[in-house]
Amino acid sequence: MSKLIKAIACGVSCLFLASCANVNTEQRAATSVERQSIELNSRALVAVLDRFDEAQQAALQLQEELTLDEYKLPGLSDSLLDRGKTLLGTPYRYGGSNRKTGFDCSGFVGYVYKEELGIQLPRSTRGLLSMDAPIVARADLEPGDLILFNDRGRGRVTHVGIYMGDDQFIHSSSKRSGGVRVDSLNSRYWNSSYLQAKRVLTEQEVNQPIQTEELLSKIVE
Repeated sequence: MSKLIKAIACGVSCLFLASCANVNTEQRAATSVERQSIELNSRALVAVLDRFDEAQQAALQLQEELTLDEYKLPGLSDSLLDRGKTLLGTPYRYGGSNRKTGFDCSGFVGYVYKEELGIQLPRSTRGLLSMDAPIVARADLEPGDLILFNDRGRGRVTHVGIYMGDDQFIHSSSKRSGGVRVDSLNSRYWNSSYLQAKRVLTEQEVNQPIQTEELLSKIVE
C-alpha cells in the first residue's frame, strides 16, 4: 500500500514539474513576443521621427525659397539714396561737385543724380527751382524728391536736399555742420526755411527695379 502511495506521489510530482516547465516555456515565449513587439514599435517610431524631421527640413527649405521669391530688387529712389548715404561726411565746399574736393548743396544733389541715375540736373538752386518738373505738396513727398529751401522765408532759394522719407532729407549742409549729413524737416530752422519740393523721378521710375547686372556693378563699386 505504501509503495502504491509513493508511486502515485511520484507521478503527481512529475506532472507538477512538467506543468511548471510548460508554464516557464510559455512565459519565455510570451516575453520573447513582447520584446519583439517592443522592438518593432521602436523601429516604427524611429522611422516616423525620421520622416517628420525630413518633412520639417523640407518645410524650412520651402519657406526660405518663398522668402527669396518675395524679395524685390531696390527701386531707383532706393538706389539714389543709397548712393547719397555713401557720401555722408564728405566736406562742404562752395562750388564743389565731386567727392574728392567736397560738395555744395546743389553740387551734391547733381552728383548723386548724375552718378547713380545718369540724370543731369541744373547746377544751381535757382536752376532747380525753375526747371520743368512737377511741384509736390509737402504732405505728398516721396523718397528721391528734391526739397528747396530759402533762409527762413527770406525770399530767394538758398538750399536744396533730397527727401529720404519719415521727414528726413540728405544734403550737403555747410562747413560748420560737417558737410553731407541727414537732417529733419521738423527741426526749427529747416521747417521755417521750407520753400518747395519737385519730383524728378516719376512714380513709375521710383518703383522701377534696377536690373540685376546694374545692381551687382553698383555693389562692386
